[in-house]
Amino acid sequence: MIAALLLAAAALSTAVDAERAFAADAQKLGQWTAFRKWANANAIMFVPQAGSAHEFLKGKADPPVAVFWWPGRSYVSCDGGTTVNTGPWVRQWGKSVGYFTTVWGRRTDGSWQWLLDHGDALDEPRPEGGDIKARQASCDMPVKPLIRMHVANNGKSGGGRSDDGTLVWDWHVRSDGSRTVEVILWNGSDWESVVKDSVKAQ
Repeated sequence: MIAALLLAAAALSTAVDAERAFAADAQKLGQWTAFRKWANANAIMFVPQAGSAHEFLKGKADPPVAVFWWPGRSYVSCDGGTTVNTGPWVRQWGKSVGYFTTVWGRRTDGSWQWLLDHGDALDEPRPEGGDIKARQASCDMPVKPLIRMHVANNGKSGGGRSDDGTLVWDWHVRSDGSRTVEVILWNGSDWESVVKDSVKAQ
């Protein structure tokens, strides 16, 4: 029994593993049931305005067919405690396609919870996935940054960063409903934008 638990923990050693387990739970348990299971207590979703994931998901019935997604790219903080995954999703066997971006945080017990979920539909699927390798931020940072850190402002903007400050994300929802989510990574000499999602007004 202990060996089985250790193997299960090892199987989810990365947020890419967690993302795949999350997607598998959506198929097995139901889409919104899986979202509730894996969400941090303060998780944020865009529906389309930013808001509490748990408030949105409370009592929400699972759709008959869950969306299916998989990680196509992954970015990890230097300390390994925060990861951003992005990749394609498909619904109803390809009748609609799109992309997602998920921010993950590792808990003190080593498990993962998602902190922010974002995405949109696309006309064509992203050609991403397979046996991907995460890109890790550089640990060579002389001064811990304070840039681009702000708290949610009436649900219009917000952001966060890894504990070591090497992976930063922020989001902004405009008055017309359009929004952006950007992730920047410290590469050892400069900040590099690695994810920039833009969604038109809805």
